[in-house]
Amino acid sequence: MRLNELVDNQGASRTAKRFGRGPGSGKGKTAGRGVKGQKSRSGVAIKGFEGGQMPLHMRLPKRGFNKPNRAKWAEVNLGRLQTAIDDKKIDAKKMIDAKVLVASGVIRRELDGVRLLAKGELKTKVEISVAGASAAAIAAVEKTGGKVVLPKVEPEPVKEKG
Repeated sequence: MRLNELVDNQGASRTAKRFGRGPGSGKGKTAGRGVKGQKSRSGVAIKGFEGGQMPLHMRLPKRGFNKPNRAKWAEVNLGRLQTAIDDKKIDAKKMIDAKVLVASGVIRRELDGVRLLAKGELKTKVEISVAGASAAAIAAVEKTGGKVVLPKVEPEPVKEKG
């Protein structure tokens, strides 16, 4: 067998249908788009348009509120942290913070802060400084003899009425 003898299997490839190439092609003149109107032209963008009727996405009730400046957390699971410690990417004897996690490749970037979550199992005693942590994650770290350092949040002063 030679390279010039290689051929596709029968029916494996089809020639492209050429639109607007005369009446004999079966897709001549209007190229299957019908006659006149917006949809027969190029550059049509009428995704949710329903002929003047109120579109479905506008008829459905809207609920809730999406906070535009909501904090985006870089989430770290305990299991992922343990894997990095086992692979010698993180030194468990030193304080672990966001910069250490980024440098070791546990998280890609810091975002608005790192949040520690309890998925997985932690076997090593660690001291970790994060912006937030779930109660279960804090309990799991403290169970191994470690410590979770969270930033201090001062309560807002109560405004008096009047």
